Parts: sequence; C-alpha cells; structure tokens
Amino acid sequence: MNENNYFVHESAYIDDNVTIGSGTKIWYFSHIQKGARIGENCVLGQSVNIANNVVIGNNVKIQNNVSVYEGVELEDYVFCGPSIVFTNVKYPRSKYPVKGNEDYRKTLVKEGASICANATIVCGHNIGRHSLIGAGAVVCSDVPDYALMIGVPARQKGWVCECGEQLEEDLICKKCKRCYIKINEGIKEVKQHDTNE
Repeated sequence: MNENNYFVHESAYIDDNVTIGSGTKIWYFSHIQKGARIGENCVLGQSVNIANNVVIGNNVKIQNNVSVYEGVELEDYVFCGPSIVFTNVKYPRSKYPVKGNEDYRKTLVKEGASICANATIVCGHNIGRHSLIGAGAVVCSDVPDYALMIGVPARQKGWVCECGEQLEEDLICKKCKRCYIKINEGIKEVKQHDTNE
C-alpha cells in the first residue's frame, strides 16, 4: 500500500484524473484510463483494462483479462470472472467508427451480481442485483434480480439467493436461510417467511 492506502503493481499503468479508493489492489499489466473511478477494497487482477470514465463501486472483484469499457458501470460487490466480455456498441463497424461516448449503449451491473468466466454481456442491458450469470453465457436481454442465467443466448434457469446458493421451489435458502417470495416476474427477499404472501 502507498500513502493513498491502495496498491498498484509496478507493471500497471494509471492515467491522469483517476480516482482509486482505499484498500483497492490493482495487479500486473492492468491499465486504468482517464476519468475512471474505482471504489474502496476492490481487486483488479492481471491484464484488466478499465476504460475512460468507467465507474466501479466498492468491494468489486475483477478477475484476469477483463476489459470494462466506457458505458459500463459496476455497483458494489460485483464479481467479474476471468475473461468475461463487456461491449458498448450494438452494431460495430471499423469503416464507420463510433464518434464518442454519446453513442455507447449503457450497461449497469447491479449490486452483488456475479458474472462467471467467459460470459459475454451484450451492451444496453441491466444485470439485476445478486443475479448469477453462468460460465460462457451470452446475455442479450435485461436480467432480473436474483436470476440464474445460463446458455447461449442466456435463459433463466431459476433463482439464486443473495449468498449465491441456488433456490428450490420453496424459495428458502438451504445455506443461509434467507426467504424470498414471488412478485410479478421476479422474487424479493422477506425478513420473515410468511406463507400467506
């Protein structure tokens, strides 16, 4: 750690006008570009690229070989597995390049979501709170809170608890005992299991 209370490996490159929170660690060959804001207690693995003006919350873990492009925002406690892919242009063309960030499609990864290794997140979608995107999945639509998404294209396979355990029909977590109820097209946590709801 340095006097700013964060760690940057000597092989990493940090542009000007970057904010890095206390307790954050940035490892080998990573690049943090101008205007990026990284919260506290984050871990960025080897060969991570954080593009211009990206916002990353607190306690985020980004594994090796991930590029977080402008237009993508990661809220607190997001997990990005090795070699996942974000995009920010819906129809890219080398001959007709995007002129600036006003053309980027926004992607919001909400609090506590996990994206497993080699998954692809097509731009312009929200990834719900505490959702779990399976390894190799290709996300082409919004993801509900607590949803378990797998496959190509990604389809919902069920629900997961905030702790990451897959939920069964009763929506009570066998690991941490949190309880959920169905609402509209999703689920929400309830503090006390009430069979009348």
